[in-house]
Amino acid sequence: MGFEECYQLGNVTKTHGLRGEVVLFLDVDNPQEYQELESVFIDLNGKLVPFFMESFHLQGDRAIVAFEEIESIEDASELIGRDLYLPLNRLPKLPKGKYYYHELPGLQVFDGGQLLGQVTQVYQMPNNNLLAVDHQGIEILIPLEEAIVHTVDIAAGKILCTLPDGLLDVYLDQKP
Repeated sequence: MGFEECYQLGNVTKTHGLRGEVVLFLDVDNPQEYQELESVFIDLNGKLVPFFMESFHLQGDRAIVAFEEIESIEDASELIGRDLYLPLNRLPKLPKGKYYYHELPGLQVFDGGQLLGQVTQVYQMPNNNLLAVDHQGIEILIPLEEAIVHTVDIAAGKILCTLPDGLLDVYLDQKP
């Protein structure tokens, strides 16, 4: 299984106790959806390695976990800072009209019926997430806000938006 087939669930933050348990941070909206988790993939030097759980105790967005074959604090220490992954098919189903950011690249973006281009990626920023759109070979950034992005239709491969006046001109203006 490769990284492109997975999503990042969180990471290992620290050891817990002396018997090899670790604390996981679950970077998800609803950690309770993962209470029945039995295994995860851990990024070990650029490779996803499966780890199976002996125990999993959820506490908010953290979990205390004992992995099979991790029996000591020394073994557990090697996992600190490592990222956790799950296959994309394990993502919780979203209500109609909601979407995951990894579903957006490749969608066509329209402004008032006019094709702007294709989403190349989503930049997740602290204050505002941005759609990166290839517009005639130029990357334009569109704030991913309800006032601008009105409809995301994954099945149709379309995003309908209304750009603020002058936004496109900022990227197309070639004056020094």
